[in-house]
Amino acid sequence: MDRRRILMAFGAALPLALLASLLVHHELSKVTARRAIPSIQVVIAAQNLPPGTLLGAEDLRQVDWPAAQAMEGMCARMEDCQGRAVLNAVVENEPILEANLAPKDSGSGLPATIPQGMRAVSVAVNEVIGVAGFVQPGTAVDVIATGTPAGGSTTVARTVLEDIRVLAAGQKVEPDAQGAPQSVSVVTLLVRPEQAAVLSLASVQGRIQLALRNVSDTVLVNPPAADEAAVFGTALREAAPAKIVPARGTARRVEPASSGVEVFRGTKEETSEAPQR
Repeated sequence: MDRRRILMAFGAALPLALLASLLVHHELSKVTARRAIPSIQVVIAAQNLPPGTLLGAEDLRQVDWPAAQAMEGMCARMEDCQGRAVLNAVVENEPILEANLAPKDSGSGLPATIPQGMRAVSVAVNEVIGVAGFVQPGTAVDVIATGTPAGGSTTVARTVLEDIRVLAAGQKVEPDAQGAPQSVSVVTLLVRPEQAAVLSLASVQGRIQLALRNVSDTVLVNPPAADEAAVFGTALREAAPAKIVPARGTARRVEPASSGVEVFRGTKEETSEAPQR
């Protein structure tokens, strides 16, 4: 009797054991398949990194990365990144690329974010010049200079620089996360050396205005200059005199064809002779 019960229990347990074995085999097969994917070691950001951050061990970590999805310039060793500043903002878990790292011994902060051959120039702004505070780090602007040329007698406004990147607004090198305007008194622009001289002269000898543009719009249009005659004189010359239309129920005098007076009453028009003087 006991033997029969043992056999029955064994027969009932056998299918369950086979099912468990199949499930384990299936999971092991998936793990093996994942391990079979070729991978490489890359360095990623351990946290959000603002522009100019000098990288330390706490800012970085190494992970496996699918070899088929490798990007050009990925860093494989943490020691190749430490002691170097990031040129642009990096978000957590983003790969560290060689193109986004300043050269060794170039320091940290804003100076480290200036590319070779470029210059950072600061100009004074207010809410009007700074487009109500929407000129923020990472945006692009045109610079309009207004002044009187040497020997001239009229004020001229000309776009002297186009598609210029804003490096900093005040002492902030990152835009507001919500896109809110930032009220600052100084903005820093990234320019070439010859553009730095133009910007300096325009801000000292005249007045400048920043025109905000879409960062994806990189077309240089070189618009013509505008002077007072072009802005005001033409507009006044082309302005047509206003045409006066009499209101219903009012009288108007027509001369010299008739000495009568035309009067509108409702939809009817009547003419009556004016009394002789």
